Amino acid sequence: MGSGFCKSSVDGNLKYGKFTENNLNNYSSGNGTSHHLISIGNTNNQPGLENKSDTEASPLEKTTQEDFQYDIVVIGGGSGGLACAKEAATFSARVACLDFVDPSPRGSVWGLGGTCVNVGCIPKKLMHTAALLKDKVKDSEKFGWLFENGSITGHDWKILRQSVQNYVSSLNWGYKKALKDKGVKYINAKATFIDKHTIEATKKNGNKEKITSKKFVLATGGRPTYPDFPGNEFCITSDDLFSLKKCPGKTLVIGGSYVALECAGFLAGLGLDVTIYIRSILLRGFDQQMAELIGAYMKNHGVKFRRPCIPKKVEQLKDGNLKVFAFSEDEEIIETFETVFVAVGRAPCTSNIGLEKANVRLQPKTGHVLVDNREQTNVESIYAIGDICYNKPELTPVAIQAGKMLARRLFANSKEVVDYDNVPTTVFAPLEYGCIGLAEEDAIVKFGEDDIEVYHQYFEPLEWTVAERDKKYCYAKLICQKSKNQKVVGLHITGPNAGEVTQGWTIGMRMGATKTDFEETLGIHPTCSEVFTTLYITKRSEKNPAVTGC
Repeated sequence: MGSGFCKSSVDGNLKYGKFTENNLNNYSSGNGTSHHLISIGNTNNQPGLENKSDTEASPLEKTTQEDFQYDIVVIGGGSGGLACAKEAATFSARVACLDFVDPSPRGSVWGLGGTCVNVGCIPKKLMHTAALLKDKVKDSEKFGWLFENGSITGHDWKILRQSVQNYVSSLNWGYKKALKDKGVKYINAKATFIDKHTIEATKKNGNKEKITSKKFVLATGGRPTYPDFPGNEFCITSDDLFSLKKCPGKTLVIGGSYVALECAGFLAGLGLDVTIYIRSILLRGFDQQMAELIGAYMKNHGVKFRRPCIPKKVEQLKDGNLKVFAFSEDEEIIETFETVFVAVGRAPCTSNIGLEKANVRLQPKTGHVLVDNREQTNVESIYAIGDICYNKPELTPVAIQAGKMLARRLFANSKEVVDYDNVPTTVFAPLEYGCIGLAEEDAIVKFGEDDIEVYHQYFEPLEWTVAERDKKYCYAKLICQKSKNQKVVGLHITGPNAGEVTQGWTIGMRMGATKTDFEETLGIHPTCSEVFTTLYITKRSEKNPAVTGC
């Protein structure tokens, strides 16, 4: 979950298709750079942002609190926006939540709930689970299960798609009901700022209304970006994949992001022919040793990699298939696929919604909103949470926490702010990868190699033993700072259920756990998580960390 190359013309229209004016919680301008950038002040020190507007108040702004229609209006109905709106309503605030989804270039739309629920975490993990079930069925023969016809006969994409979409639709309905039950006014409309206390809401039928509020919260998230090459209009993104009516078939995945690896992984697990084109490294921003383990596991399980490889053009053939032209180490590659899926990054949805009229400052290169440690922009009446915030983790739980805490500060006199250190996350690749804290490379940069001790071990999940799976991929390591009593500053694991394992250790990391604390913690046997209680081999010792037994 965490992250462009999409190009757009000066007026904000994608090269391959003109778009109407987008709102804040929908499609961005593409390359992550807003076309309404405000002059940046103190960009290197976000907490130092001045919490006041640099413009003279308009007549609409010169009102008393009683003149505003709402105490707070949340723009964006994703995880963070919904959490903020519902929390604010519990304190008797007058709350409205606006949400509107502009179609993707391929025409995909969805309901209330944002990226995670509709085109992200939820459908992704359900399809990941579908792929894992294939391996479990195969393993079951070694555990004594008998099959009349010997093996699985195939997979029905339509059944999986419909089952996933049915569940997602139930969540969409649930969110609407939750807003109503909390007394939040839900408005399905695009929002454009007129000034710092006023927006114009445009509904699907074109009807417009002005809405005033004492406070606004930007919670509009991001959208996938597109590579800049001819034929990118034939590609799909995560906005489209989970609702495809037809099985993707032979698929090319472009990118080395976590979205790319997760989607390539479950497509291959469903039995499809999958190739990944990667410009340079896997999982940029993550621990590179762990990233390479994931790549090796996927390659060993049928995913083909071309690396380094840069796509140059996509052509649609008469039969509907796609011919892809690329270069790999000065060699021209020409291959044909049924689907080309791009996952090269995401851009914040901050363009073409009037932020310049409210004088909200953005990061000039990426278009992200600049906020301080209280999620406040440079404008006293406007806040921002979630993926649109500059230099914040782009994760659903982070947005939810930020939304709740912001509402409590605004309406319940709370002083608590989000702790952005030791944020746990998991990459749901075929071999799951969970982590908390610093990557090994980052720890060395921050503390120096001499002050870092890395404890590591390969391990074999018990359920993999009878199934005779390869034991060289499940791996755990703790990164410790020697000068701080071996305080654990990074935890990393690849293996089954890595997300569940990682979540359990997060509280210890937040409380400053040391290597001794891990050693004195009793493990649950036999589990994968217990490996962290028994690590003793250091990288510095150069001893072999191979699997030694249960």
